[in-house]
Amino acid sequence: MSPSATRMAPELFNHRLLTSAELATFQEQGFLVLKSVLTPAGIHRLVDECMAAWTAEKGPYDPTASWLENALLPNIHHRSSAVRDYYFEGPLVEAASQIIGPNLKGVTSQLTFKMRGNTKPFAWHQDNGYGELEPYNAVTCLTALEDNDRETGCLWIIPGSHKQGQIASGLTAADKQAHREIVIRPDESKAVPMPLRAGDCLIFSCWTLHKSEGNFSKDRDRRVLFFRYADADAVEVYNDRKPRLGRLVRGRSRFAEVRAFEQDL
Repeated sequence: MSPSATRMAPELFNHRLLTSAELATFQEQGFLVLKSVLTPAGIHRLVDECMAAWTAEKGPYDPTASWLENALLPNIHHRSSAVRDYYFEGPLVEAASQIIGPNLKGVTSQLTFKMRGNTKPFAWHQDNGYGELEPYNAVTCLTALEDNDRETGCLWIIPGSHKQGQIASGLTAADKQAHREIVIRPDESKAVPMPLRAGDCLIFSCWTLHKSEGNFSKDRDRRVLFFRYADADAVEVYNDRKPRLGRLVRGRSRFAEVRAFEQDL
């Protein structure tokens, strides 16, 4: 652990291991909510650093801009030291390693925002539909930077939907290049909203079906920090099975490209 992380971790993050009951819930339901992963100081620090990066890149919400311009800021760990420590050495690494295994890499970090006025929904999908990784044990971790609920566009999940396995997206390579949305029409009768308090984290399987509605609040935003972790040897099925690059956070990888990527900051 870096000296900065050693100083910061007790103040910003709450480290703990998942219980056997929590692991069983994840395996059965395909998701898990971890309460108060961030401390109040951690929430404050992450919001400050993430918003500085967001404002510098995006400016205020623009209703004429594209969904990507309004909703996503990739590689946020390059722009925030607190995010970098949280991503590479925080409590989610421990949780992901318990689910995935001892060899683990971080493969995505981004801000996923729905600012007030952004009423665009995002249809049902699996995260592995947009970036299919094998083995199929990658996990998504969504950390709430503020309280969010149905009015602000919180996620909806279908418990147990991960048991269906990989669902064909129906998108061509050109579709994905153009960032076209996957549209899956599942049985929504068992769908449940996932409101989160600031500092909570929703972890779910790469196969778990989820969606979000628009943010219809007049005075509240929905700001979320998105991480994805995968097995250290995970490959991109959609890219000739090349190894997915990402910094090793636990264990080893058989791929030289991944081992060389270990110092990515």
